[in-house]
Amino acid sequence: MASTEARPAEVVDNMEKTSVVGKEGDEKVNIVDVDVQAIEEDLDLYVPLKMDGSIADEHDPLTARAVIVGIILGSLVNASNLYLGLKTGFTFAASMFGAIFGYGIIKLASKTTIPIIGGSFGPQENSIIQAAAQGAGGIAGIFVAGIPAMYQLHAQVGVPRDQFGAIITITLVCSFFGLFFVAPLRKFFIIQVGRELKLLFPTATAVALTIRSMHAGATGAAEALSKLKALSWSFMAALVQRVASYYAVGILYDWHFFTWIHIWSGYTSWAMNIESWGWWFEWTPAFIGSGILIGMNSALSMFGGAVLAWAIIGPLLVHYGECIGKRQVEDDPRWADWYSFSSLSNLGHETPSPRYWLLWPGVLIMVVTSIAELFVQYKVIGYAGKVVWQKICLNINDVLTKHGKHSTYLATRAEREVKASENIIEDPAPPHEQVPLWLWMTGLVLTVAAAMVIFALQWGMHPGLTVLACVLGLAVQIGAVTDNTPLTAASKASQLVFGAATKNNGFTIKDAQRVNLVAGGLASGAADVAFSLTSDFRTGFLLGTSPVKQWYAQGLGSIVSIFLAPGMFVLFTTAYPCILDAEAEHCAFAVPSVSAWAAVAQAVTDPDVSIPLSSGIFSIVMAVFCVGQVIFRHFYLVGEREKYRQYLPNWGAVALSFVLPNPVFTTAAMFGATVAWIWKRWNIKSFDLYGYAIAAGFIAGEGLGGVIGAALQIGGVSGDILGTTAGCPAGYC
Repeated sequence: MASTEARPAEVVDNMEKTSVVGKEGDEKVNIVDVDVQAIEEDLDLYVPLKMDGSIADEHDPLTARAVIVGIILGSLVNASNLYLGLKTGFTFAASMFGAIFGYGIIKLASKTTIPIIGGSFGPQENSIIQAAAQGAGGIAGIFVAGIPAMYQLHAQVGVPRDQFGAIITITLVCSFFGLFFVAPLRKFFIIQVGRELKLLFPTATAVALTIRSMHAGATGAAEALSKLKALSWSFMAALVQRVASYYAVGILYDWHFFTWIHIWSGYTSWAMNIESWGWWFEWTPAFIGSGILIGMNSALSMFGGAVLAWAIIGPLLVHYGECIGKRQVEDDPRWADWYSFSSLSNLGHETPSPRYWLLWPGVLIMVVTSIAELFVQYKVIGYAGKVVWQKICLNINDVLTKHGKHSTYLATRAEREVKASENIIEDPAPPHEQVPLWLWMTGLVLTVAAAMVIFALQWGMHPGLTVLACVLGLAVQIGAVTDNTPLTAASKASQLVFGAATKNNGFTIKDAQRVNLVAGGLASGAADVAFSLTSDFRTGFLLGTSPVKQWYAQGLGSIVSIFLAPGMFVLFTTAYPCILDAEAEHCAFAVPSVSAWAAVAQAVTDPDVSIPLSSGIFSIVMAVFCVGQVIFRHFYLVGEREKYRQYLPNWGAVALSFVLPNPVFTTAAMFGATVAWIWKRWNIKSFDLYGYAIAAGFIAGEGLGGVIGAALQIGGVSGDILGTTAGCPAGYC
């Protein structure tokens, strides 16, 4: 066991950064994926961390200043995520950004004598900041996936700005259902089965370790100041670069090497053939930053998947006539060889694009890999189920006892639960710091009842389907709680479930598609909020923060996000109407998740849209292979052979490259991961101090730059009016 003075950087040095994402559409990019065995050699992360002895006792960390600062920072991330999600299909968590920036703001304010603003500042209040930021930064994901897909398929008529109230009801139900149903699961996931299931919650753990280090005396304060400066400078640099790039996109943002060769060589065809498959480089701070975060294994897996999809499989499919591309410019012979191979329009009525063909192996690989990862843990899952049943028996027995009744079976089970608890770590939070039973239970019942009415009246969903969506939201949350299972898979699985549920039930195709997308959005949105809260509980557990106060903080932040996320969606769809038009060419937003959700919805509801036979066969073969790797890794690479696990590809990352429309973002992430790899070998202490802060600043800075870009577009002073497209193919970037 290491000294309690061990810095997070020393622990992070023993982590293997292999986690990629939580969800495509609202694809969450995690900070790290932890090698549990290496971590436990330094710290036991299944018990609360020991804090610096100089920290004053925090009687009430839920302060107005912490909540307000957290909400402001989370709102910046929320706005950023709408831009990033529509552009790339990814969103980013607000926790690390809120923790570091929040520390700097409150630390400065704490030195004043102004009431409410001044006063001592400790790690628990810091965790309240990040909880409020998580709440305010959440729920954006449904607006970069299922909701715009509804408009693209004309399953919902009109425009979002005229239906603002209806859209808000979706965010309201998602947010409150997620908040209420996860409250009682804190003790189960964090306390009772955390060690047995190895639920380390890498992102939340990294945030807790970072907060602890920033509050570790004078040394911690100096390091925190360094992190804050790095985050601030990278944030401003990314923001300025993104805004400036609108006016010279082909120079400051997109480098189309093969277009340049095509022009310089007198418009030869071979260069544009490569350009057509998406092989250019984009100076996107967000994805360079994400590459710094995810590490080499995941970046290599994503890049390898992109090469496999967009340099091997895709060209072969077109060569043999299985798929086709669409010419980008019809009336200029200089650009006759420039094609798009990522169209998902007019499905069922023409030969599909390589992207549609690749979508299905990508989805199936993620689904079966996720399921396989769960099933290989059958022993601990069985244990978890036993604990859940015993807890239910204990609660029912307590209710019966209070009313003077008795059940021998329940009493026996309740007694076993108490005995089993003796071998589990003690919950550091006393009962009065837990979320009250009456509060979460009443809220959950009212939210589900309201959802049944709202979704029936506004979206034409049968109440039974609404309950099913809520249940799937719970299933998605449980599947994703390890930080390893991508929510992408579960979201697509929910679409398949609702495709079956609406089939032959009297729905028109458009009604079935609307229900499919709204229900999928409800399930994934609720799970996203719930997973964020579970992660907050994990951070608070390590720092000793009251769970109910974290719950209040995230709840207050979520109330803001209920209105903010739809507002940002209206802003972007007003500035860029092409987001809602599936037939739009050369839109500023590729909306990869929107297209993928729409394609799956069509495939499960429209009899004219089918999965290509060759794609289905390839999907099954790849799925079997991936399940084999999961079994091989779990049962063979153990003991002395466990060290070889790091060399296996991350098939979730490979599959993600299959569902993205081109390799641009994976190339940028690969560049970021390479920079991080070189940096760590040059000066590991420097990387530990600045690396994650710079990455977080890059991500948030570009996102906010995108929001400013939307405002410039509405104001009529955007880059497409006042800027230049020099360096772009046919003047389009």
